[in-house]
Amino acid sequence: MKTYSFDAIVELVEEMADDEQIALIDLLGRRLKEKRRDEIALNIVRADEEYLHEQVFRGTVNDIMAELKR
Repeated sequence: MKTYSFDAIVELVEEMADDEQIALIDLLGRRLKEKRRDEIALNIVRADEEYLHEQVFRGTVNDIMAELKR
């Protein structure tokens, strides 16, 4: 797989027509949103598993602060 520097990519994009640049921006935005949604979904699954296995800390704010000071 060939790699490009950030500057080279910017130069390539600048050579594109305006409508192609807009389409690229839209595409990248959608992909980033999908990636973030997948990350959030994975975090939820992990949190659920930790909760089911009682691997979470529960308590009041004061309890949490005391735990953090240890």
